[in-house]
Amino acid sequence: MGSIKDKVAIIGMGCSVFGERWSLGAGDLAIESAYEAYKDAGVGPEDIEACYVGQMYAPVNGIAGSTIADSLKLTNIPIIRNENWCTAGHMALIEAALAVASGAYDVVMAIGVEKLKDTGYAGLGTGRGMNPVYEARRTAPGSFGLIATSYFHKYGLSMEEGKKTIGKIAVKNHRNGSMCPKAHFRNTITLDQVLSAPIIAYPLGLFDCCGNSDGSACAILTRADAAKKFRDDPVYIKGFGISMDAVLPHTRPGFGWTSFEALKRSSAKAYEMAGIKNPREEIDIAEVHDCFSITELAIYEDFGFSPRGRAREDIDSGFFELEGGLPVNTDGGLKCFGHPVGASGLRMTYEVYKQLQYRADKPERQIKNVHRGLSHTFGGPPQLSAVAVFGNEKG
Repeated sequence: MGSIKDKVAIIGMGCSVFGERWSLGAGDLAIESAYEAYKDAGVGPEDIEACYVGQMYAPVNGIAGSTIADSLKLTNIPIIRNENWCTAGHMALIEAALAVASGAYDVVMAIGVEKLKDTGYAGLGTGRGMNPVYEARRTAPGSFGLIATSYFHKYGLSMEEGKKTIGKIAVKNHRNGSMCPKAHFRNTITLDQVLSAPIIAYPLGLFDCCGNSDGSACAILTRADAAKKFRDDPVYIKGFGISMDAVLPHTRPGFGWTSFEALKRSSAKAYEMAGIKNPREEIDIAEVHDCFSITELAIYEDFGFSPRGRAREDIDSGFFELEGGLPVNTDGGLKCFGHPVGASGLRMTYEVYKQLQYRADKPERQIKNVHRGLSHTFGGPPQLSAVAVFGNEKG
């Protein structure tokens, strides 16, 4: 496998406020994130040679790259849009990195933007399935509810113990997100609130499920050897991994309902490129796809953060808290910061970027001794996973 390790750097990033942004359109959100990124990188629209866009819902957000071209006035350059479900933001970032690494362009933008609240999209997978053969109909909470009950059964947790275990993930992410001025939900919650919340798909309650948001996030990339011409503290791309599983994994015989092949393979590819042998020890901060609290738990084990079947021990010990050995979702994750589908991968990367530069928006959120960070999204039925690893030093 080839590598782009230390060949591409991020020199600027921006992120809009996430939430119910009723008064703004998708273009306004793109402007909000892009102009923060321009200022951060010390560049302007005239410096952008190509733009890669992550965006899922065309009817509201515009077709092709039109929303970005029109709102940012990016004229006569390639604008390439992808619709890779929840991984669309990561795909835009990876495509931009590959374009720079290839030598085709020197300064490139990756941007994700999504306006969901105006669509009435519930996020529960209601209605007809995405494939008439593979899906009669299911809901996302329904599928991950089965993951939760299967995990509890396999590893000997009672329903009460299991619900408390995943509930602690929701409490952690809300605590982290409550300190983020740009987060959609800035409220702390208690474990009792999680356990007594209305059930969405048993055993998942309201606070085990992420919401949908409006928002945008943006990155500006250049060659690693030119990065310090723009700033003293660029963030280098160390590796990435993408995996798409064939057929809907949960409809195949042999699917174990506690783990996903796409998660294992995408993280393994990213680790190989980045030269990481022990992710539990070598990753200092991670932003992962907590669409549901049980998803985050499954990711701990599929990514090698926790031994198989023992994530509960790490959750109980606070290993993934801000002060723990491997802080996860330090900005609140999808659960609390919000989930505008096409923007989420870049929002996660925004948090890792700021942490690696020791520029978290509040001192109490800043992770100490941070050198390697990971961001991740998981999309589709789900069967598509994208992972990126970053560092604040070359080598």
